[in-house]
Amino acid sequence: MDNDLRYQSPLATRNASAEMLAVWSPRTKFQTWRKLWLALAEAEQELGLDITDAQLAELRAAVQDPIDYDKAAYYEKKLRHDVMAHVHALGEVAPKARPIIHLGATSQFVNCNTELLQVRDALHIVARKLATAIDRLTRFAEQHKTLPTLAFTHYQPAQPTTVGKRAALWAYDMSLALEEVEHRITSLRFRGVKGTTGTQASFLALFGGDTPESHAKVEQLDRLVTEKMGFDPDRRFVVTGQTYPRVIDGMVAGSLAAVAAAAQKFATDVRLLANRKEIEEPFEKDQIGSSAMAYKRNPMRCERITGLARFVIGMTQTPYVTAAEQWMERTLDDSSARRLTLPEPFLALDGVLDLLVNVTAGLVVYEKTVEANLAAELPFMATENLLMAAVQKGADRQEVHEVIRRHSLAAAHRVKAEGAANDLLDRIKDEPAFAGIDLKAVLEPSQFVGRAPQQVEQFVEEVVEPIRQRYADAIEYEPALKV
Repeated sequence: MDNDLRYQSPLATRNASAEMLAVWSPRTKFQTWRKLWLALAEAEQELGLDITDAQLAELRAAVQDPIDYDKAAYYEKKLRHDVMAHVHALGEVAPKARPIIHLGATSQFVNCNTELLQVRDALHIVARKLATAIDRLTRFAEQHKTLPTLAFTHYQPAQPTTVGKRAALWAYDMSLALEEVEHRITSLRFRGVKGTTGTQASFLALFGGDTPESHAKVEQLDRLVTEKMGFDPDRRFVVTGQTYPRVIDGMVAGSLAAVAAAAQKFATDVRLLANRKEIEEPFEKDQIGSSAMAYKRNPMRCERITGLARFVIGMTQTPYVTAAEQWMERTLDDSSARRLTLPEPFLALDGVLDLLVNVTAGLVVYEKTVEANLAAELPFMATENLLMAAVQKGADRQEVHEVIRRHSLAAAHRVKAEGAANDLLDRIKDEPAFAGIDLKAVLEPSQFVGRAPQQVEQFVEEVVEPIRQRYADAIEYEPALKV
């Protein structure tokens, strides 16, 4: 990959895809600057400023030509200003247009608008990959919607659910995060053409000063440039200071954190279930789990998801602090921090999502272990059913409750103290209160999962199918690659 296409970051070297790297690459950034300067010049000419067709032709050619980064670096070292360095570098390849490049604009005309375009494109990548993970995880949920499994609250055994219902919970978290990302995309606005402190004073002067006609032309200039850059003209910030509102960066980071949290919840649960030997992430034939303990099958993909997601979640604070500390119309202490807080969460989350798609496509369920783990706890889960069955046979509810309580405590002690199997049923089968009751029938696992299978079906119909329809052209159906 060309050097100017690769965003240089520790996260980029292993985690982010080429697609996401390209969004945040120097090439994308600086070519977008040139596109903005061209859009501004075109719009200014359309509204009557003295800009020639020859000047615009040079700018159009320059947008397509490779950027001389060495020349730009030379000017930046000399001028100590990145935007002016690229203005000068562009002026060398478009000498006729040099006098009108950046006419009336401030540095944040190219910086802010470019960043908003990058954020929009990066959010679309996030949405598409997240939709793919939701689709794959939902297929897993559908496949296992009736398989009973032990549920947990407080990480203690609780009323059974199904493997598919648990997967639906993971997918629902992700679908809610997808809604948040989609909202961020649809609510994103363009800064447009606002001038040095957001008053558009320089552009008003260019069009003749404080007259109704000049005000109308400045407004039209703002709309034209917005439209030329692919944004709806009605989706502009109504007012700005020198920059677009920095609180937007915090909101974007929060949307990414929502995705990261959903992914980390899934990965953490899979790690816990791998410990119980019920569910595992994909494990390659020759994969080594530990350099010392040859038997180990460490859930390294889910561990990477957890670590990278933690980083994304942790990156939410700085953008909000930056927004809170912007003095008046702007202070420059935002720039250095934002060079990290804008791209880095996207790069990390992109790695999370590639891993998420990979894992959700290859989850392995060990059904016999799932059944055995449930069976070990099911007698305790069934005590209320046993109580009701005995009462229906005419037994005294309070007396039966005491019988079950006494035997349950004894069985639980034996399990914990001796490592023995749960013998609760053997203990109570000869109790008079349970005479004539088919204890095995009472313990049929499917009786304890409630509407879990139907809830999976409802989730698929009401939540996932609309996502599949929205992303029909984007969901990646090919088998997962090794990650």
